Amino acid sequence: MTKAAPAEAAIVMTTAGSEADAESLASAMVESRLAACVQVMPIRSFYVWRGKPQRDAEWLLLIKTRGEHYVALETFIRAHHGYETPEIVMVPVSAGSPDYLAWLTARTELAARA
Repeated sequence: MTKAAPAEAAIVMTTAGSEADAESLASAMVESRLAACVQVMPIRSFYVWRGKPQRDAEWLLLIKTRGEHYVALETFIRAHHGYETPEIVMVPVSAGSPDYLAWLTARTELAARA
């Protein structure tokens, strides 16, 4: 049975230009407890950069975390990212499996105390 998520549950999204970069970011976020889980998947992005249409293969990172970690995550991503303007957006989680949400909260608890 799903329930409303605690206000702090969130998914932060960013992209990376290579699988190696994405995996490096993901591992560091999980090891530091800024994220409970990071899913990495290949995508194709279409956008305009500096007036020119772009079509790039990228890697999407779905970062499962607490909203209160957003500032630390953004700071971490900016410090370790190869892009001049990386995508960094947060989506609040409004509902989810109680067991999963409890696990997410426990996995990111240490970072909350730091």
